[in-house]
Amino acid sequence: MQHVKIVEVGPRDGLQNEKQQVPLAAKLELIRRLAGAGFAAIEAGAFVSPKWVPQMADSAELLKALDASDTIDTIAYPVLVPNEQGLDAALAAGAREIAVFGAASESFSQKNINASIAESLRRFESVMRRAQAANIRVRGYVSCVVGCPYEGQVAPAKVAEVAAALLDMGCYEISLGDTIGVGTPASVHLMLDAVLRKAPADRLAGHFHDTYGMAIANIRAALDSGIRVFDASVAGLGGCPYARGASGNVASEDVAYLLQGEGYHTGIDLTKLVAAAWYIADALGKPPASKLAHALGRQA
Repeated sequence: MQHVKIVEVGPRDGLQNEKQQVPLAAKLELIRRLAGAGFAAIEAGAFVSPKWVPQMADSAELLKALDASDTIDTIAYPVLVPNEQGLDAALAAGAREIAVFGAASESFSQKNINASIAESLRRFESVMRRAQAANIRVRGYVSCVVGCPYEGQVAPAKVAEVAAALLDMGCYEISLGDTIGVGTPASVHLMLDAVLRKAPADRLAGHFHDTYGMAIANIRAALDSGIRVFDASVAGLGGCPYARGASGNVASEDVAYLLQGEGYHTGIDLTKLVAAAWYIADALGKPPASKLAHALGRQA
């Protein structure tokens, strides 16, 4: 049975767009439940400006609390780092893995991080050097791999170029994000065909949003192209604060159900995952966005 890894991004990418502040204790409980459900990688926080992303202001406290947990040696807790200042804070908090993020769209890059694609990549070079010197693993994100809210369709060749640049810098894996969820299986295949000419499938991951209800279909298409790592967010939390109309990430429980039904091993306990989805949904005062959470109902 082939293994497919699900990287749980709910505690960071899922919660960052929530206006209601989630207490640190609730975030830690969510992560504890996700760890208990079997995830080997849980994106825990982001060392970004609290002015722009206030939900992530407690990332240092959270990471320090996780460092004292009994899961720190068995589960990866990557954190997002936009620049050297963010890296300083992440290292001080004890980060063992970080993620850097670029875009395949010039307009999105400018509006998201106030830098061109080329400038953003140059900015990451010093971050990468310092991270490698500190023996910190680095994952790379590429946003807008299918479409951009400002430019429309994104050229697959541009996605391949940015992904290859991040790999050359030393990222161990590149997560390809359909940030505004406009992808279809056909467009995903075209994008991956281009990227796979410059990067092997075992260094790539898929990150799909469900704005148009296509995320599960796009994951199935990516599986056909050889991708075996997917990002997903418990209860379908999240979205992109810089992309109007972009709904949440695909729900982790829906992805796990798909993969298990297709005969892949994920290591995820669906009952515990659904319980985690209801937990964070209750904390936010809204129902989970996933189909499976409603189909199975509340789990103990």
